[in-house]
Amino acid sequence: MFTAYILQSEIDGRYYYGFTKQNIHDRLNEHNDGKSSYTNKYKPWTLVWFGTFSSEKQARNFERYLKTPSGHVFSRKRLV
Repeated sequence: MFTAYILQSEIDGRYYYGFTKQNIHDRLNEHNDGKSSYTNKYKPWTLVWFGTFSSEKQARNFERYLKTPSGHVFSRKRLV
């Protein structure tokens, strides 16, 4: 399974949109352990939404959509 996810920073409330092939909770721990240069600055992170997809292409496409202006509006209105 492949997962697209949304994290929220407990520091300033900003959102982070991501994609992973691994277990979502392991990936969240990596973000909170500082293993990602971007998310390290805004940790700790809370998982606010995730969706699983049967193909990598679907998950990556949804993550890319979430990063667009219309995806931001959609996610804040419907997902978080």
